Amino acid sequence: MTSPTGSTKGGRGKPKSSKAVSRSQKAGLQFPVGRIARFLKAGKYADRVGAGAPVYLSAVLEYLAAEVLELAGNAARDNKKNRIVPRHIQLAVRNDEELSKLLGTVTIANGGVLPNIHQNLLPKKTGKGKGDIASASQEF
Repeated sequence: MTSPTGSTKGGRGKPKSSKAVSRSQKAGLQFPVGRIARFLKAGKYADRVGAGAPVYLSAVLEYLAAEVLELAGNAARDNKKNRIVPRHIQLAVRNDEELSKLLGTVTIANGGVLPNIHQNLLPKKTGKGKGDIASASQEF
């Protein structure tokens, strides 16, 4: 039976002494669900924004950020650096096929370019077939 002091949890409404829990915490995310919801509403992308849309978008953005940061961290470690700079982000993105396609038209400031020398510009390999290669080019 319940005590007259009302110590059992029952009745209607929320308990008065409950701590506020953010939507990001509920979803287990680091990115701000509430802020993204506000941006979606203010951007007028649609008349109405569902409850799940900002959660989903936050999760996608968090995944992409984690992916880029992981690859950029690996690039920084390969270059014996402790700090990620734009060059490491550029190397990470351009060496990953899917990220490179996603960010194909994006310019990363201070990112530089991938090191690449065209095969035709490299010196010819010297070896046993040296005479054959020279005679073939001399015919023209």
